[in-house]
Amino acid sequence: MTKTHDILKELGQIPSEGINLASEQIDLMSTKDALHCINHQDALVAGAVADAIPAIANVVDAAVLRLKEGGRLIYIGAGTSGRLGILDAVECRPTFSVSDNVVIGIIAGGETALINAVEGAEDDMQAAQRDLQNIDFNQHDMLIGLAASGRTPYVIGALNYAKSIQATTACIVCNPNAPLMHIADIGICANVGPEVLTGSTRMKSGTAQKLILNMISTASMIKLGKTYKNLMVDVNATNEKLVARAIRIVMQASECEEDVAVNALAISNNNAKLAILYVLTNSDITTCKSLLKNNDGFLRKALNEF
Repeated sequence: MTKTHDILKELGQIPSEGINLASEQIDLMSTKDALHCINHQDALVAGAVADAIPAIANVVDAAVLRLKEGGRLIYIGAGTSGRLGILDAVECRPTFSVSDNVVIGIIAGGETALINAVEGAEDDMQAAQRDLQNIDFNQHDMLIGLAASGRTPYVIGALNYAKSIQATTACIVCNPNAPLMHIADIGICANVGPEVLTGSTRMKSGTAQKLILNMISTASMIKLGKTYKNLMVDVNATNEKLVARAIRIVMQASECEEDVAVNALAISNNNAKLAILYVLTNSDITTCKSLLKNNDGFLRKALNEF
């Protein structure tokens, strides 16, 4: 038997490779009917993600533990999955004011693969180990492998290497029979069923992965004290829109006027969390800094101490 034959057999067991009866006639549909079909299938994704929440919660708790101990959260994948991991990692930086080295995304084939297909990259198991070694991946970090099929060799190689050095591992897949589910310490599977276009995992599978990544990073940052109520109090004001958002956040959190918020942000060097504490406690900025430091950056805890 050839390797191609083996892959064909594997594909036959993957839900996303099955024929979706709801879209089997999509090439004959009107534009509106085709869009309704896609939309109806997309609506099924949230339910599949909801079913995976217990596993997602376990991943969040594990990630928070690693991050609190100074480790990093690393996403790794190929193609669409890899791009989604990088997107989530990059968005954590301005949203939660974390450094570039806290949440990292790695894609098979490197930066070139972000906008171009890199032939054979997803099949190179050894490349994954090299890519992880290039960022000094170690046992204090957590690795999350992303692969809709759950059989991508590059991602399997990454998780096997991570486990060999006793790092915590997880995976996000859309195939309940995925090999990655048997390798990862924690397996997340959102079984979204057949795609509207057979095998096009940039659709429902990609949407599921994006939703799950949003949940993991957002919930982890909440657990690390990056929010107050549902406000992004650690937002990094790096452009005019975000400066305005920081002012609005201070106003919303403290119910103060715009001029008070602007003044507080100026005194706190554009640190929204510190500015809120300054306004709410009417204390000096040095005391506010100490309160936050003594409470690991949790604004609610700092306010309770005052």
